[in-house]
Amino acid sequence: MEVKLYNSLSNKIEEFKPIKEGELTCYVCGPTVYNYVHFGNLRPVVTFDVLRRLFIELGYKVTFISNFTDIDDKIIKQAKIENVSEETIANKYIEAFEEDRENVHALKPDYQPRVTKTMDLIIKFIEELIEKGYAYNVDGDVYFRVDKIDDYGCLSKMKKEDLLVGARIDENSKKESPLDFALWKKTEDGIKFVSPWSEGRPGWHSECVVMINSIIEGGKIDIHGGGFDLKFPHHENEIAQEMAIKGHKIANYWMHNGFINIDNVKMSKSLGNVKLAKEMINMYGGNIVRFILVNSYYRTPVNFSDELALSAKKELDKIEQAYVKAAVKLQLGNVTIDKDAKNYDINEFLEALCDDLNTPNALTVVYKTVKEINVALRTNPLDINRLEVLFYSLSKMIEILGLQFDYPLVNDEDRLNYELYMKARNDKDFEKADMYRKELIERNLL
Repeated sequence: MEVKLYNSLSNKIEEFKPIKEGELTCYVCGPTVYNYVHFGNLRPVVTFDVLRRLFIELGYKVTFISNFTDIDDKIIKQAKIENVSEETIANKYIEAFEEDRENVHALKPDYQPRVTKTMDLIIKFIEELIEKGYAYNVDGDVYFRVDKIDDYGCLSKMKKEDLLVGARIDENSKKESPLDFALWKKTEDGIKFVSPWSEGRPGWHSECVVMINSIIEGGKIDIHGGGFDLKFPHHENEIAQEMAIKGHKIANYWMHNGFINIDNVKMSKSLGNVKLAKEMINMYGGNIVRFILVNSYYRTPVNFSDELALSAKKELDKIEQAYVKAAVKLQLGNVTIDKDAKNYDINEFLEALCDDLNTPNALTVVYKTVKEINVALRTNPLDINRLEVLFYSLSKMIEILGLQFDYPLVNDEDRLNYELYMKARNDKDFEKADMYRKELIERNLL
């Protein structure tokens, strides 16, 4: 099945063509772990998890990478506040993030590189940039020469001359140009590492490039993803460095998800409307939080409100009820549910997701299937084979969207009670029917 994706590099929807047939390499920028992540940090987690699940369903061998930035000025500041080491802070909030990721049912990345564990490679990378003339050392700080990259701005569609006009001129700056960005920072504050230039730490923009190169031979991947706010300068600066060293733009496809607003207002600390991911999950549950995110097209903003959460719960309840009722009915009909069953039909659903990950259209197919299940359950006589296909189709769509529901397991006693209930009802023995019906209801089977 052909996949089409919006490529931020070309600003067009393009047919996806992998570097290696049947394989997908994807890197998504992970969090800077200085505190609990906010609700907005979950959007790339969920967006690219659905993308990953889609490609797995299409038969691709997927290599999925997402990093942790575990050294940063904010981490150093937080370590001072909590009076612990930077490593302790990083570990604490990595663990918290992993809990949030699991609670919204995102698959664990195949690789989760950390900046502090990649330091030797980062230093070597910067050395090579200096040797090639793309970077320069000034008093222990190292900067990248943006002017050396002819098509700088290819991702953000910003021109160097326009950026220069808007750049703030700092008379005390050591940089050759206001556009040059830091690759290495000399520091006396907080954790620091020994380099040929000074004791310090790397600039943010080098880290992802090096981590990709450390895992993927040649550093060329299929898809690089992240939030829209990373397009410039972070992703632009990643491309500039890789162009300098490898002569390519890191990824063939660049994908960016939209922001999350709260009651039509962008989340901001100054406005006091920042929602922590863990608070949202605790309040609404992982299923509802995830549903809110997949219910919107990934490139558009999500405007969260209590009303939106309530609406999401209602829709999820409809899906869950159909899923559970179908599972119970199949088991009562002596069908053993096989989680690896292949007798499902989700082509229409997959076609929606293959059209630039259009999850709203994919959910339309889910609702259609829910309606068909409810009709099938009311049909007398019951077409058990039809119900089985519908159930497995719904199960697979739920799995790809990353939603999770449980259904009760039916035992032999339950089946016998159901048979006796149906017989008593057909015989118009309502007293017996009510007795068996009560037992089945207590087991959540009716």
